[in-house]
Amino acid sequence: MEHLEKLSNCPVCGGTAFKDTLQATDHTVSLEQFNIVSCESCGFVFTNPRPSKEQIGRYYQSSAYISHSDTSKGLVNKLYKFARTLTLASKYRLIKPYLGNQKLLDIGAGTGYFLKYCSDKGIMAEGVEPDADARALADKQHRLRLNGEEYLEKYPDENFSVITMWHVLEHVHDLNNRILEIRRLLKQDGRLFVAVPNHNSADAHHYKAFWAAYDVPRHLYHFDPESIQKLFEKHGFVLDAILPMYLDAFYISLLSEKYKIGKTSFFKAFFQGLLSNLQAGTGKYSSQIYVLSKR
Repeated sequence: MEHLEKLSNCPVCGGTAFKDTLQATDHTVSLEQFNIVSCESCGFVFTNPRPSKEQIGRYYQSSAYISHSDTSKGLVNKLYKFARTLTLASKYRLIKPYLGNQKLLDIGAGTGYFLKYCSDKGIMAEGVEPDADARALADKQHRLRLNGEEYLEKYPDENFSVITMWHVLEHVHDLNNRILEIRRLLKQDGRLFVAVPNHNSADAHHYKAFWAAYDVPRHLYHFDPESIQKLFEKHGFVLDAILPMYLDAFYISLLSEKYKIGKTSFFKAFFQGLLSNLQAGTGKYSSQIYVLSKR
């Protein structure tokens, strides 16, 4: 795969020595295999090598990639959309205490469901989304005008009380510069909400290379609480709270079962999702929301 770029430094600590962790398959688009490594200095796990920012777009071009296509094809996608509807209200309740009459920025807004929900509640909400097709769908379905990713640098300093990234950080090529940009945009007393999968969850350990939340090569990084804390502290953030996303364990287990055995097994997926949540303890859920503030 000639289009791949190779990172020579760990995005978290700058280390240069990596060890191979596993190989995972892109089950959504290309069926290509990608290498996942861990930093020998800090333990951060990431896809390496990976498609460049200019080439990654083709790995999103599939009707199966629901966050951009909004497809309802198949039972799994129908379940995803049902779960999304349930979580919109909980996300809104989570951010509302920090908003007041101030502004919200949703980075990686996809087809705009969260922004539409917040706008309908009277929130001054803006969103950026790098994918042009997803922006067009947000406009068509919700009459939302999302900005392209390049618009981030046009916003004034300390312009938002709340910034959200719902399963987005793992897709960002220039990780450190993006976090610096977020710090610039966030008010001093504002809050950043970051939701990402957790590769140290019980379902990740169970499914290993078949774990759907590796989602290579679209997921460039594979976070856990320790790596999130190290990464954001480096840029002047404080980790205030870690919150579970209970439904993700069931959805990810459903996809992982399909990747592992070639067919959907609802019973096995439900059991593994339930087991993952029960074994999670503190900070080990399949996906988690990290609440961060500026130091």
